[in-house]
Amino acid sequence: MRLAVGAVLLGWAAVAAAGGKKYKQGDAVSLFVNKVGPYFNTHETYHYYSLPVCHPEKIKHRVLSLGEVLDGDRMAESLYHVRFRDDLPDTELCKVKLRKADVEKLTMAIEELYYFEFVVDDLPVRGFIGQYEDQVIPGASSVYLWTHMHFQLEYNGNQIVVANVTEKMKEVQLPQLNEGEEKEVTFSYSVSWKENKNIPFNKRHRLDHSFFPKTLEIHWLSMINSAVLVMLLVGFVLLILTRMLNKDFAQFAKGDDDDGDLEDDPEEEQGWKNLHSDVFRYPEYKSLLCAIVGNGTQFLALAGFILCMALMGAFHVHHHGSMNTAAILIYAFTCGIAGYVSTSMYMSLEGVNWVWNIVLTAAVFTGPFFIVWATVNTVAWYTGSTQALPVSTIILIMLIWLCLGFPLTVLGGIVGKNSATPFDAPCRTKPVAREIPPIPCYRSWFAHMLVGGFLPFSSISVELYYIFATVWGREHYTLYGILSLVFIVLLAVTICISIALTYFQLSSEDYRWWWQSVFSSGATSLFVMCYAIFYFQVRSNMSGPLQTVQFFGFTLLGCYVFFLMLGTVGFYSSLYFVRYIFKNLKLD
Repeated sequence: MRLAVGAVLLGWAAVAAAGGKKYKQGDAVSLFVNKVGPYFNTHETYHYYSLPVCHPEKIKHRVLSLGEVLDGDRMAESLYHVRFRDDLPDTELCKVKLRKADVEKLTMAIEELYYFEFVVDDLPVRGFIGQYEDQVIPGASSVYLWTHMHFQLEYNGNQIVVANVTEKMKEVQLPQLNEGEEKEVTFSYSVSWKENKNIPFNKRHRLDHSFFPKTLEIHWLSMINSAVLVMLLVGFVLLILTRMLNKDFAQFAKGDDDDGDLEDDPEEEQGWKNLHSDVFRYPEYKSLLCAIVGNGTQFLALAGFILCMALMGAFHVHHHGSMNTAAILIYAFTCGIAGYVSTSMYMSLEGVNWVWNIVLTAAVFTGPFFIVWATVNTVAWYTGSTQALPVSTIILIMLIWLCLGFPLTVLGGIVGKNSATPFDAPCRTKPVAREIPPIPCYRSWFAHMLVGGFLPFSSISVELYYIFATVWGREHYTLYGILSLVFIVLLAVTICISIALTYFQLSSEDYRWWWQSVFSSGATSLFVMCYAIFYFQVRSNMSGPLQTVQFFGFTLLGCYVFFLMLGTVGFYSSLYFVRYIFKNLKLD
């Protein structure tokens, strides 16, 4: 466990140390080549040296953090020699003899609009491989390879604050070669330095020298408008619900004061009061329910920790994969929460096989995650993408879970078992369950899921585009304050809608609220998945088997996490609501 965690922390520290390096004039500046990939397919990336370009005889890779590897980075040493504050004129890098297969590979990359990414002193610089010119006459198209790179670097004191590259200064038209033919191409580069005292080193990552188009805008107005509309809707629902509930209490109290009318004619008693002997009847598959609630509680804690760290400025745009690293470590350390919540609730519901419950809790998320990851990683490995995790990273992640995550789940489960208390039910449950009357279609499970999923989804629909544009596009999301506000609004709407739907269900004399509260609130994930399909087809330019498998695989996994979190919120809201109304109900 110490080895796994130590390796991650050392990798994370290496990133921070690289960004704070100070130079003297003439010192060598590290310039690493990283990856290439289609411009519109965010997560389809390949090693830069997979193209027939200049590369050392022996390729040496930079030590990367866990987050960088998960982000598809594969930084390697380059042939570029850059020295601090020393301008370099046009200099030959190498000569490459291109064969037919090499020309075809470069032509395909240029036609697919491949970009490259280098890293200079932890600052990414990006550019295109070449240019494709399509002509009106069929077969007259031209493909040009850019062979010169001019690095424009700016410094403040003894540190680098800006790094850019211009690649369009020299070009070579790629011909169509026959077998055995070769074309020699000369690659070159140059370097220029400029002093810039206006940019301090600690703010260099905040500057927008993005290679990708910037479309994210500050959207406080739209977000506030959405929040106000949703909160008004929720307030309206709660007002109606409160009036109906007070009316029910008054009616039941009046009925109890009558001279035995209810006892003489029980058929006149209608509504949720009839369920006092069945409403706390334990649900079927309670071990699975407890496991879902335990994992949902863990992910709520994980989301809270990530948002707090983001608000405190722990994540920077150009610190590759820092959020991925933090998420993995926090997930491992919070596994104890899932074990504790699940097992303590399971024992409160008079569960017997608590060992199986702990195992099920550990597998509720990790099982689907492994299936999705194995599928995506296999496709990435088959296509030769850098998104395929190396064996060492796979072993590291497995060690983190086996040596930290799973033991904490077991430990939390044991503590939960020993500290569990009997289930707090205000009413006694009869041995024989009452018959449930026919349920109209507008109060069915499907109708509840439709309403319970749509209203919370409407509260995040504005922000959802920006989240997708960040995860699956080229945007840099930094408005964590708005994201936190949206998250709070989402939880508030889910709580209110879950309580309202549970009330309507109990009013129909249907006491099976346990599972329905989970599915009604978790149905928001279905709407998110539908939006994901719309985004893929309409809003994005993603294509190809690798990007398609990645998008739908990881989006499906994200929607599953959404289901666990919101289902847990809906369950706890309904549980406290049901306890409250029956605790305040005057029974004969």
